[in-house]
Order: sequence, then C-alpha cells, then structure tokens
Amino acid sequence: MSQPRESAALLDRSDSRVSQTVGLAASLKATAERIRSGDLGPLPVVIGLVVIWTVFGILNPVFLSSANLANLLFDAATVGIISLGVVCVLMVGEIDLSVGSISGFASALVGILWVNQGWPVGAAILAALAAGALIGSLYSLLFTRLGMPSFVASLAGLLAVLGLQLYLLGNAGSINLPYDSFLVSFGQLDTLPPLLAYLLAAVSGLVRLLLGYRAHQRRRQAQLSTPSLAGVALQSLALTALLGFVAYYLNQDRGVPWIFVFFMALVAAMHYAFTRTRWGRSLAAVGGNREAARRAGINVRRLYTSAFVLCATFAALGGILAAARLASASQQAGTGDVNLNAIAAAVIGGTSLFGGRGSAYSALLGVIVIQSIASGLTMLDLSSALRYMITGAVLALAVIIDALARRSRASHGRA
Repeated sequence: MSQPRESAALLDRSDSRVSQTVGLAASLKATAERIRSGDLGPLPVVIGLVVIWTVFGILNPVFLSSANLANLLFDAATVGIISLGVVCVLMVGEIDLSVGSISGFASALVGILWVNQGWPVGAAILAALAAGALIGSLYSLLFTRLGMPSFVASLAGLLAVLGLQLYLLGNAGSINLPYDSFLVSFGQLDTLPPLLAYLLAAVSGLVRLLLGYRAHQRRRQAQLSTPSLAGVALQSLALTALLGFVAYYLNQDRGVPWIFVFFMALVAAMHYAFTRTRWGRSLAAVGGNREAARRAGINVRRLYTSAFVLCATFAALGGILAAARLASASQQAGTGDVNLNAIAAAVIGGTSLFGGRGSAYSALLGVIVIQSIASGLTMLDLSSALRYMITGAVLALAVIIDALARRSRASHGRA
C-alpha cells in the first residue's frame, strides 16, 4: 500500500513543479504580450536611467559614488513629492501649472508663522498644508462649477499665489529657519541607521511576497489565470536584494536619507490608493472617458475636487521640505524650474498627459531621471542651459513614447 502512496506523492510534486514552470512561462509570455500591445510600463524609464548613469559614470566616476547618490536622493525627494500630486491631476486629464508657486508660498507661510509669529512648527506646517488644500479646492470650483479650463485657472493661480508669497516675505526677501530644528535636520542631515535600512529592505520584500500570494489566491478562487508563485517569490527576492544592495552602498557614506524614505512611503501609499481603492479606479476611469464614468455612476465632480486638492497639498508639502532642505524660505522658492521639473517628472516617469493612465511610481522614476541629469551635468561643470535642453529632450521623448504606445494599444484593441 505504501508504494502507490509514494508514487502518488511523487506525481503530485512533479505536477506542482510543472505547474510552476508553466505559470512562470505564462507570466513571461504575458509580459511580452503587454509590451507588444503598447503597455510598456516603466521599461523605457529604467532603460533611460541605466543609460544616463552609465554615461555620467564613465565621464566622471564620482557621479556613482555613495556620497553623490545620497545627495541626489536628498534633492530628489522634495520635487518628487510635488510630482506625486501632479500625477493625480494628470490621471483625470487635467493640469496644474501653479505647483511651484504653491510650494514657494507654503514655505513662506511656514517661515512667517513659525519664525516670525512664534507658532509651534507643527501648527505652522498644518496651516501651510491647509492653505494648499484651499487653493486646490478653489481650482476645482473654477473648473467644475464655472467651466474654467484647468490650464487657465492654474495659470492665474500661479501669478496670484506668487504674489502672495512675495507679499508675505516683504522687503526682507527671505527667512532663515532654525538650523538646529527637527525640520531642517530632517531635510538636510538625517539618515537611517544601517540596521534599520536593511530591515526595511527585508520588510519590503516580505510585503511584496504577501501581496503577491494574496493576489494569487484571490484570482485562483475566482478561477482566473494566476501568476506563478515561483515568479512572485523571485520578484520578492529580487526586490529585497536590490534594496539591500542600495542600503549597503549608501551606508558606505551618509546612508539612506530619511526624507527619501518618507517620499517612498508616500509613493507606496498613493500606489495602493491608485490600484486597490475605488477612488483610484474611478480616477483612471474619469481620465479615460469622463462621460462614460459619469454614466457608470461615478461622482465626477468629487473626483476632480480630490485630484486638485491632493495636487495642491502635495505641492505645499514639497515646498515645506524644500525650505527645510535649504534652511530658509525665500522669494526664489518655487520659482525657476521647480514647476516644470515636477510636471516633467510625472510625464517622464510614465504618466500620460492624455489622462487615464498613471502610477505613483512614475513620480519616483521621473524625478530620479531629472535629478540624475542635473547632478551629472553639474559635476561635469556644464551650464544650466544644457541641462534645460537635455531635460526638454527627455520630456519630448517621453511624450512621443506615450503617444506611440497609445496608438499601439488602440490598433491592438481593434485587431
């Protein structure tokens, strides 16, 4: 009797190995099919980032040093947070041209309330965030109730909010933030202890494994095609190894910046909101086809309001952290290329200008690309004019890729 049972057990294990192999092969085939249909995902950005880092690393080996990469992450976090809000409005097919001005105004408001008026720093930050949310609410009111295009509303807001910033700072022009404060230390100096960095890398891989397993079980119960558990485990292991290596490399010098970890936490939270909540799915639906979304019972006005409010609030938060990074709030805060870099980062990272498609991780990837270009050209002692031209070329290329991908998806759908 034992021999048949042993044979059955061997057959079960064999079937399990075959099913895992088939599942992994099916996953790879599905990925290839998505790429052929125009769903490129983050692939073009990752390839572009590898090329940029390779070129700058060859031209100046210091570019890839742990010290320079840590500084790159410090600088990328503030613009990345602003870009994360831009993703929200781009998802619904709209635009906010005033995110730079809102960030500068928020930094000025924190400086005035905290340093000049003696408010607690936490209360000053909350007031600045509330002001950002109020500006976003005004944009949504102009757009949804009065029919003013978001381009015009936010362009008017850019000028008005910049005027408020200059008015608040007055003749002084700038306010120095206390250098020994928690806020400034968070923006300039604080990094994770090495052990905590490795622990976060391991936890990230474990969370990816658990989420993948949960998705596998849910799809299996619904009798849908399921991703291979071997593939999920391999992805989780690769993520842990990648983050562990990044932590190890950055720990050779300053370490992993807390401000960048905070940015990553916001990215993860918004990724969950975009992909796992009704609000996120409705956001994409409105951006894809507003009328169809309305007929499906989605409260379109509420979705637009949430997108504009989140965008302005993230812009205010990014401006506050930018002031912490510089230890000052000045009339130049939020001006220059902050506005365009935040929008460009979202688009370069893969968020569509046409609405309906976007990801929280596009803000992360896009801002690293832009900051890498800025850092590399600065280390080569090249002019800012060249940086603007290269960034513009990368942005144009990203929009071209998005347009071609949309055309490919359309033709694939008709076929």
